[in-house]
Amino acid sequence: MTNNDSNSPSLADVAERYVKLVLAMGQHDASYVDAYYGPPAWQAAAVKQLQSLSDIKDGANAALALLADASCLRALNLRKQLQAVLAKADMLQGTRLDFDTESARLYDAVSPHHSRAYYAELVAQIDALLPGDGTVSDRVNALRAQLIIPADKLRAVMDAAIRAGRERTLQYIALPEGEDFVLEFVTDKPWSGYNWYKGNYQSVIQINTDLPVYIDRAVDLGCHEAYPGHHVYNVLLERDLVRGKGWMEYCIYPLYSPQSLIAEGTANYGIELSFTDAERLAFEQQVLYPLAGLDPALAPRYAQLNQLLAKLGYADNDIARQYLEGSLTREEALEWLVNVRLYPAEKSAQRLQFYDAMGAYVINYNLGQDMAKAYVERQGATRAEHWAAFRDLMSSPRVPSHLQA
Repeated sequence: MTNNDSNSPSLADVAERYVKLVLAMGQHDASYVDAYYGPPAWQAAAVKQLQSLSDIKDGANAALALLADASCLRALNLRKQLQAVLAKADMLQGTRLDFDTESARLYDAVSPHHSRAYYAELVAQIDALLPGDGTVSDRVNALRAQLIIPADKLRAVMDAAIRAGRERTLQYIALPEGEDFVLEFVTDKPWSGYNWYKGNYQSVIQINTDLPVYIDRAVDLGCHEAYPGHHVYNVLLERDLVRGKGWMEYCIYPLYSPQSLIAEGTANYGIELSFTDAERLAFEQQVLYPLAGLDPALAPRYAQLNQLLAKLGYADNDIARQYLEGSLTREEALEWLVNVRLYPAEKSAQRLQFYDAMGAYVINYNLGQDMAKAYVERQGATRAEHWAAFRDLMSSPRVPSHLQA
């Protein structure tokens, strides 16, 4: 196989093997297959012919051997995805990986490490923005407490935020007729929002209402889960690669794989691609705050705070790494989350649940965003060029380690 053989029968064969291996892995971990809209018979066979983890590893190694001489982007992506299948199978067989090894093997990327002193400088800037009594965390959460979207206003606010993201997306990305989503509000989840892609250009988007939903989360969740984030990402993969090219490997999405760094990274970068800081402030102040019945005069200061809080994002990775490797106890991790990451206490407990359930997955949000942003912004200088590169990144076989210059 050469660089020009991305439609050869050999790659089609590897793609089918890969999909069936991911379906087989899904029988061992219910969270593994995030989306599947391929042949129902393949899924039925995975349930009926339960493969052992050792058999799955043998199958993955055999598929990798078929890719030995392939160098096209499609083959590179299949190779990385199959290597992640092997890593997850090892983990399910009891292999303990340190945080960075897990992130490298599953997501094809490793997050930088920062000390607590690094974050202390950022917390000091927030301290200066919000002077007063109590800890910085207390003051941040006192401001946040004034900016909770009332439960009876949540759907209207989310609908408006998603609609704005869709309007901005459609200026640059043509979507197929009939693409749509259903918005649901749920409880008892370790995450704040989720997109369940169902195929045929349809998504179910769920917002977790266990904890207060702050006004800034409307744009964040609307863009991340819907437009131009996960919903658009999956629609483009289905239209352009599965239907357009017959690349069946994209009819399935294994959660613990390099594909997640691309998916989460583009979904987070899509927020700032859709709204400049000034545009977002104007939209929130003029549209979302009134819809939520909140005081628009609080919007500028809250926007400043959120720009500073975003710089603390990598603390999530550092806390998760130390907690999961045992160098932070549960209590110490909670203290970091409250006083370094500046989460409310209840959000901090939910975050530990996420680390326990998802391990190194947390890197995909912030590191993924920074990698997607750097890649997209190297492709051109104008907003239109950024959108074009963003669309290309979401609908072509890119792997995280190749996003870097």
